[in-house]
Amino acid sequence: MIPFLDLHKINDRFKDQFHISLNENLNDSQFILGPAVSKFENEFADFCGTRYCIGVGNGLDALTLILKGYIQLGRLSLGDKVIVPANTFIATILSVIHAGLEPVLVEPDPKTYNISAYSISDVLDDDIKAIIVVHLYGQLADLKSIKELTKTRDLIFIEDAAQAHGASNENGIAGNLANAAAFSFYPSKNLGALGDGGAITTNDEQLHNKVRMLSNYGSKEKYKNQSIGYNSRLDVLQASFLSVKLNILHKDNERRQDVAKRYINEIVNPKIKLPYYNNSNNHVFYAFVVEVSNRSEFINYLNSNNIGWLIHYPIPPHKQDALKRFSKLEFPITETLCDKVISLPMSPVLSDKEVDTLVQILNAY
Repeated sequence: MIPFLDLHKINDRFKDQFHISLNENLNDSQFILGPAVSKFENEFADFCGTRYCIGVGNGLDALTLILKGYIQLGRLSLGDKVIVPANTFIATILSVIHAGLEPVLVEPDPKTYNISAYSISDVLDDDIKAIIVVHLYGQLADLKSIKELTKTRDLIFIEDAAQAHGASNENGIAGNLANAAAFSFYPSKNLGALGDGGAITTNDEQLHNKVRMLSNYGSKEKYKNQSIGYNSRLDVLQASFLSVKLNILHKDNERRQDVAKRYINEIVNPKIKLPYYNNSNNHVFYAFVVEVSNRSEFINYLNSNNIGWLIHYPIPPHKQDALKRFSKLEFPITETLCDKVISLPMSPVLSDKEVDTLVQILNAY
């Protein structure tokens, strides 16, 4: 059996360091916003090349707090429209709704699965005040052309980098390519905690100060509350675990890229459409996503050969019961992708022998 993702094997590499971190936190006993959180925030800000990092409860909170922060700073107003990809995980859209803003869904480029300046241009109007770009599956979106659009129209530009820890291009690294960025440290991520966790990165001092206050009950000083805030703080223990894993994130991403290159170079089955990849560091392969025409048949084949799989994502957001007000909209590219995509095993702990087996089985399909 080759599992889709072996979290036990991934995290077992750090077991001794995790135990040390646990003991340090027990001895320190500062379980909320302790030194381990500040340490990780500084390390992750350095990793992303940003001035600031704020640890929060999860990726959804990270996006919501960015938007709420811009509202309190007067950069956004309730009801403003925010562009989001139609084919993203629903959390991206939920963040806009939670912030009291209006999501505008945009079709992706079928080649990269990310939105582009071309698709955004089709829906731009004076009510749109911000764009959230999702680096889906670990691949950076076409930020250069989108950034030019945001500057021309004075739009707030936000990265949903929940799947792109460490992805980079000639202009920098995910987390430092827009006005602000949101990360998730869900256990399956390239940088995954042992529970929920998230972070916001930015170079904007005003946004940093506002979001840090909002994430802690709207308080800068204990029992003095300046704003209607939230309780969304990165757990001390998770922060210490993340510090351990951050040390080898680049190495892990390189292994993911090596596995992806083997898949792309060695899978030669016309029934399987492989993902676009230009062999650069702009893709860190949170997921290796292929397209097949008869997904049910393909799943049966994988199951019969003891190969793990996952579908990111089987139901498009506008077809979810939670978003019924979007159900009459048509997004044919998104809907086609949701019918055809399937994710193959991808992780930094896949062995060469396992990749050999996967390639052989996939070519025989």
